[in-house]
Amino acid sequence: MKRLFILLFLFTNFSYAQDIIQSNEGDIKIQPILHGTLVLSFDDIVVYVDPYGGASAFEGQPNADYVLITDIHGDHHNQETLDGLALENASIIAPQAVTEKLPKENYKSVISLANGGSWKMGKINITTIPMYNLPETEDSRHPKGRGNGYILTFGDKKIYISGDTEDIPEMRSLEDIDVAFVCMNLPYTMGVDQAASAVSEFGPEIVYPYHYRGPDGLSDVESFRTMVNERNANVEVRLRNWYPSN
Repeated sequence: MKRLFILLFLFTNFSYAQDIIQSNEGDIKIQPILHGTLVLSFDDIVVYVDPYGGASAFEGQPNADYVLITDIHGDHHNQETLDGLALENASIIAPQAVTEKLPKENYKSVISLANGGSWKMGKINITTIPMYNLPETEDSRHPKGRGNGYILTFGDKKIYISGDTEDIPEMRSLEDIDVAFVCMNLPYTMGVDQAASAVSEFGPEIVYPYHYRGPDGLSDVESFRTMVNERNANVEVRLRNWYPSN
Protein backbone atom coordinates (compact mmCIF):
# COMPACT_ATOMS: atom_id res chain seq x y z
CA MET A 1 0.00 0.00 0.00
CA LYS A 2 2.81 2.43 0.84
CA ARG A 3 4.53 1.71 -2.50
CA LEU A 4 1.26 2.37 -4.35
CA PHE A 5 0.83 5.71 -2.53
CA ILE A 6 4.34 6.81 -3.50
CA LEU A 7 3.74 5.95 -7.16
CA LEU A 8 0.44 7.80 -7.17
CA PHE A 9 2.09 10.81 -5.55
CA LEU A 10 4.83 10.94 -8.15
CA PHE A 11 2.70 10.41 -11.22
CA THR A 12 -0.46 12.35 -10.43
CA ASN A 13 -1.38 15.15 -12.85
CA PHE A 14 -0.18 17.67 -10.29
CA SER A 15 3.28 16.24 -9.90
CA TYR A 16 6.30 17.39 -7.94
CA ALA A 17 8.51 15.12 -10.04
CA GLN A 18 11.06 16.32 -12.56
CA ASP A 19 10.02 15.98 -16.20
CA ILE A 20 12.35 14.78 -18.96
CA ILE A 21 12.12 15.96 -22.58
CA GLN A 22 14.32 14.06 -25.02
CA SER A 23 16.23 15.99 -27.67
CA ASN A 24 18.66 14.77 -30.32
CA GLU A 25 21.51 16.08 -28.15
CA GLY A 26 20.42 14.73 -24.79
CA ASP A 27 17.76 15.03 -22.14
CA ILE A 28 16.21 18.33 -21.06
CA LYS A 29 15.24 18.21 -17.40
CA ILE A 30 12.38 20.43 -16.23
CA GLN A 31 11.73 21.14 -12.57
CA PRO A 32 8.80 23.37 -11.55
CA ILE A 33 9.62 25.46 -8.48
CA LEU A 34 6.95 28.07 -7.73
CA HIS A 35 4.54 30.29 -9.69
CA GLY A 36 6.63 31.39 -12.72
CA THR A 37 9.88 29.84 -11.50
CA LEU A 38 11.51 26.73 -12.95
CA VAL A 39 14.88 25.03 -13.35
CA LEU A 40 16.06 23.67 -16.70
CA SER A 41 19.07 21.36 -17.04
CA PHE A 42 20.74 20.27 -20.29
CA ASP A 43 24.26 19.08 -21.17
CA ASP A 44 25.49 19.91 -17.64
CA ILE A 45 24.12 23.45 -18.00
CA VAL A 46 21.65 24.60 -15.34
CA VAL A 47 19.26 27.49 -16.01
CA TYR A 48 17.08 29.16 -13.39
CA VAL A 49 14.07 31.06 -14.74
CA ASP A 50 12.70 33.98 -12.67
CA PRO A 51 14.02 32.83 -9.26
CA TYR A 52 11.36 33.60 -6.67
CA GLY A 53 10.17 32.21 -3.38
CA GLY A 54 13.38 32.46 -1.37
CA ALA A 55 16.57 30.43 -1.57
CA SER A 56 14.90 27.56 0.33
CA ALA A 57 12.73 26.90 -2.73
CA PHE A 58 15.89 25.75 -4.52
CA GLU A 59 17.10 23.28 -1.91
CA GLY A 60 18.41 20.17 -3.64
CA GLN A 61 18.81 21.95 -6.98
CA PRO A 62 22.23 22.27 -8.64
CA ASN A 63 23.73 25.74 -8.76
CA ALA A 64 22.75 27.83 -11.78
CA ASP A 65 25.08 28.55 -14.67
CA TYR A 66 22.58 31.02 -16.12
CA VAL A 67 19.60 32.92 -14.75
CA LEU A 68 16.86 34.24 -17.04
CA ILE A 69 14.66 37.05 -15.76
CA THR A 70 11.63 38.17 -17.72
CA ASP A 71 10.54 41.45 -16.08
CA ILE A 72 10.90 43.90 -13.19
CA HIS A 73 8.09 42.74 -10.91
CA GLY A 74 8.91 41.00 -7.66
CA ASP A 75 7.69 37.56 -8.74
CA HIS A 76 10.21 37.68 -11.61
CA HIS A 77 13.08 39.89 -10.47
CA ASN A 78 13.19 38.98 -6.81
CA GLN A 79 16.43 40.34 -5.43
CA GLU A 80 15.98 38.72 -2.03
CA THR A 81 15.89 35.29 -3.65
CA LEU A 82 18.84 36.09 -5.92
CA ASP A 83 20.87 37.28 -2.93
CA GLY A 84 20.26 34.00 -1.12
CA LEU A 85 21.52 31.82 -3.98
CA ALA A 86 25.10 30.91 -4.92
CA LEU A 87 25.26 32.88 -8.18
CA GLU A 88 28.81 34.18 -8.17
CA ASN A 89 29.62 31.85 -11.10
CA ALA A 90 26.34 32.46 -12.91
CA SER A 91 25.49 34.82 -15.75
CA ILE A 92 22.26 36.79 -15.57
CA ILE A 93 20.31 37.39 -18.79
CA ALA A 94 17.49 39.91 -18.55
CA PRO A 95 15.95 42.99 -20.16
CA GLN A 96 17.65 46.30 -19.47
CA ALA A 97 14.90 47.38 -17.08
CA VAL A 98 16.09 44.52 -14.84
CA THR A 99 19.85 44.55 -15.45
CA GLU A 100 20.15 48.23 -14.52
CA LYS A 101 18.93 47.31 -11.03
CA LEU A 102 21.22 44.32 -10.46
CA PRO A 103 24.34 44.40 -8.26
CA LYS A 104 26.58 43.30 -11.14
CA GLU A 105 29.55 42.50 -8.89
CA ASN A 106 27.57 39.57 -7.44
CA TYR A 107 27.55 37.60 -10.70
CA LYS A 108 29.94 36.24 -13.29
CA SER A 109 28.35 38.51 -15.89
CA VAL A 110 25.15 40.40 -16.62
CA ILE A 111 23.77 40.45 -20.18
CA SER A 112 21.01 42.81 -21.29
CA LEU A 113 18.78 41.50 -24.07
CA ALA A 114 16.01 43.48 -25.73
CA ASN A 115 13.08 42.00 -27.64
CA GLY A 116 14.44 40.30 -30.76
CA GLY A 117 17.83 39.68 -29.15
CA SER A 118 19.81 36.44 -29.07
CA TRP A 119 22.54 34.81 -26.98
CA LYS A 120 24.26 31.45 -26.75
CA MET A 121 24.50 29.61 -23.42
CA GLY A 122 26.85 26.73 -24.20
CA LYS A 123 24.78 24.43 -26.41
CA ILE A 124 21.59 26.35 -25.65
CA ASN A 125 20.53 29.10 -28.05
CA ILE A 126 18.28 31.82 -26.69
CA THR A 127 16.15 34.40 -28.49
CA THR A 128 13.76 36.93 -26.99
CA ILE A 129 10.28 38.03 -28.01
CA PRO A 130 7.93 40.65 -26.56
CA MET A 131 5.61 40.09 -23.60
CA TYR A 132 2.96 42.70 -22.90
CA ASN A 133 -0.65 43.51 -22.03
CA LEU A 134 -3.46 44.31 -24.45
CA PRO A 135 -4.67 46.85 -25.22
CA GLU A 136 -1.43 48.79 -25.20
CA THR A 137 -1.94 51.79 -22.94
CA GLU A 138 0.30 54.26 -21.13
CA ASP A 139 -0.58 52.77 -17.75
CA SER A 140 -0.13 49.13 -18.78
CA ARG A 141 1.25 46.78 -16.13
CA HIS A 142 3.43 45.23 -18.83
CA PRO A 143 4.22 47.65 -21.66
CA LYS A 144 5.63 46.29 -24.90
CA GLY A 145 9.43 46.34 -25.00
CA ARG A 146 10.14 46.31 -21.26
CA GLY A 147 10.07 42.57 -20.55
CA ASN A 148 11.18 39.46 -22.42
CA GLY A 149 9.57 36.22 -23.37
CA TYR A 150 12.24 33.61 -24.14
CA ILE A 151 12.66 30.85 -26.72
CA LEU A 152 15.38 28.35 -25.80
CA THR A 153 16.69 25.87 -28.35
CA PHE A 154 18.10 22.60 -26.98
CA GLY A 155 19.29 20.52 -29.94
CA ASP A 156 16.15 19.91 -32.01
CA LYS A 157 13.74 21.09 -29.28
CA LYS A 158 12.40 24.60 -28.72
CA ILE A 159 11.02 25.74 -25.37
CA TYR A 160 8.97 28.93 -25.07
CA ILE A 161 8.66 30.82 -21.76
CA SER A 162 5.90 33.40 -21.96
CA GLY A 163 6.65 35.68 -19.04
CA ASP A 164 3.77 38.02 -18.19
CA THR A 165 1.84 38.42 -21.40
CA GLU A 166 -1.57 38.35 -23.01
CA ASP A 167 -2.38 36.46 -26.19
CA ILE A 168 -0.28 38.80 -28.29
CA PRO A 169 0.30 38.32 -32.05
CA GLU A 170 3.95 37.46 -31.44
CA MET A 171 2.91 34.45 -29.36
CA ARG A 172 0.13 33.34 -31.67
CA SER A 173 2.53 33.36 -34.63
CA LEU A 174 5.14 31.12 -32.97
CA GLU A 175 6.13 28.07 -35.00
CA ASP A 176 7.73 24.71 -34.20
CA ILE A 177 7.53 25.09 -30.42
CA ASP A 178 7.94 21.76 -28.67
CA VAL A 179 7.30 22.88 -25.08
CA ALA A 180 5.57 26.06 -23.87
CA PHE A 181 5.16 27.60 -20.44
CA VAL A 182 2.14 29.90 -20.63
CA CYS A 183 0.82 32.26 -17.96
CA MET A 184 -2.87 32.85 -17.09
CA ASN A 185 -3.84 35.06 -14.18
CA LEU A 186 -6.18 38.00 -14.63
CA PRO A 187 -5.86 40.95 -14.26
CA TYR A 188 -2.09 40.74 -14.61
CA THR A 189 -1.79 38.62 -17.74
CA MET A 190 -4.61 36.80 -19.56
CA GLY A 191 -7.53 34.60 -18.70
CA VAL A 192 -7.76 30.85 -19.13
CA ASP A 193 -9.90 31.18 -22.26
CA GLN A 194 -7.45 33.62 -23.90
CA ALA A 195 -4.51 31.37 -23.07
CA ALA A 196 -6.30 28.30 -24.43
CA SER A 197 -7.16 30.10 -27.65
CA ALA A 198 -3.58 31.26 -28.21
CA VAL A 199 -2.06 27.87 -27.37
CA SER A 200 -4.48 26.11 -29.69
CA GLU A 201 -3.37 28.41 -32.49
CA PHE A 202 0.43 28.16 -32.20
CA GLY A 203 0.15 24.48 -31.27
CA PRO A 204 3.12 23.45 -29.13
CA GLU A 205 3.55 19.72 -28.67
CA ILE A 206 3.41 20.17 -24.87
CA VAL A 207 2.15 23.09 -22.81
CA TYR A 208 2.53 23.71 -19.11
CA PRO A 209 0.14 26.25 -17.61
CA TYR A 210 2.21 28.17 -15.07
CA HIS A 211 2.07 31.56 -13.35
CA TYR A 212 -1.67 31.04 -12.66
CA ARG A 213 -2.16 32.56 -9.22
CA GLY A 214 -4.12 35.83 -9.11
CA PRO A 215 -5.89 37.96 -6.49
CA ASP A 216 -8.85 35.56 -6.50
CA GLY A 217 -6.77 32.41 -6.11
CA LEU A 218 -5.59 29.87 -8.66
CA SER A 219 -6.85 29.83 -12.24
CA ASP A 220 -8.84 26.79 -13.40
CA VAL A 221 -6.13 24.91 -15.27
CA GLU A 222 -8.37 21.85 -15.68
CA SER A 223 -10.70 24.05 -17.75
CA PHE A 224 -7.67 25.28 -19.68
CA ARG A 225 -6.76 21.70 -20.55
CA THR A 226 -10.31 20.92 -21.66
CA MET A 227 -10.51 24.03 -23.86
CA VAL A 228 -7.13 23.37 -25.48
CA ASN A 229 -7.94 19.75 -26.22
CA GLU A 230 -11.33 20.64 -27.70
CA ARG A 231 -9.64 23.03 -30.12
CA ASN A 232 -6.36 21.25 -30.82
CA ALA A 233 -6.14 17.60 -29.80
CA ASN A 234 -2.46 17.47 -30.81
CA VAL A 235 -1.39 19.61 -27.84
CA GLU A 236 -0.54 17.73 -24.64
CA VAL A 237 -1.43 19.81 -21.57
CA ARG A 238 0.71 18.94 -18.56
CA LEU A 239 -0.54 20.07 -15.17
CA ARG A 240 2.10 20.33 -12.47
CA ASN A 241 2.11 21.65 -8.92
CA TRP A 242 3.42 25.21 -9.08
CA TYR A 243 1.94 26.04 -5.66
CA PRO A 244 3.07 23.37 -3.18
CA SER A 245 1.57 25.13 -0.16
CA ASN A 246 -1.94 25.34 -1.65
